Amino acid sequence: MNHKNYVLNRHNTKPMLWDAFFKEDQMKKPVVIFCHGYKGFKDWGSWDLVAEAFRKQGLFFVKFNFSHNGGTMENPIDFPDLNAFAENNYTKELDDLNDMIDFIVSKGFPFKNEIDTENITLIGHSRGGGISIIKASEDSRIKRLITWASVSDFGSRFGSAESIQQWENDGVKYVINGRTKQEMPHHYQFYEDFLHNTERLNIKRACLKLNIPFLIVHATEDPSVTFEAALNLSSWCPKAKLLEIKGSNHVFGASHPWNATNLPNDLNQVVENSIKFIKN
Repeated sequence: MNHKNYVLNRHNTKPMLWDAFFKEDQMKKPVVIFCHGYKGFKDWGSWDLVAEAFRKQGLFFVKFNFSHNGGTMENPIDFPDLNAFAENNYTKELDDLNDMIDFIVSKGFPFKNEIDTENITLIGHSRGGGISIIKASEDSRIKRLITWASVSDFGSRFGSAESIQQWENDGVKYVINGRTKQEMPHHYQFYEDFLHNTERLNIKRACLKLNIPFLIVHATEDPSVTFEAALNLSSWCPKAKLLEIKGSNHVFGASHPWNATNLPNDLNQVVENSIKFIKN
């Protein structure tokens, strides 16, 4: 079954939308929680097909929208709420992920008879990879970690000292979304939050603390997050397994919208290897 657009309401903060893909058979299944990346959302491109592939292999696959990703409860696709987008930061995403895990393992989870709460894997794409690494280093409930095209350093993503100074002076900076053509705002609080939490948000430090199975997947020709990021992660986690996807890009051949009924070959390779990693 595919259960889409459930709402997770929370106290004093924005709700989150989430989906669950699984075979309804009252069997306890390993849980896989997928974290989308920057300017991403749970319904992007071929993520539904990805979820379906995990479902078919007997896994319980959850994907969700980070609360400040720019989507709304009514329109979870693209970025109708740029005010929320402007107020996002790494700490909020870590809080969102924690609340999602808390909910899944709670007595109130609607599909609790279908899941093995002692068998949780995190998968993070791009920025969601960095978030997943930090969360996995902090939370013993997470038993396996997989990153797809993950960043290896948050600090370097902010740009030069001059551009950061300009950002502080203006209070906001804008990033053009190449696909939607929106000018997407980031309030300076994003950088302030990073400065206040630099140690926690250090991906290298998180990697060095990890002692769970870790699969690093990265395309050799990724133009958005270069393959060097994967080499960094691999050097900090020598027990991790590194899977190179030769010649592919940041989304392993997918795009948005994705109208084909099959996964692109590269992403299919990523999914098959990720499933094998979880099951072994």
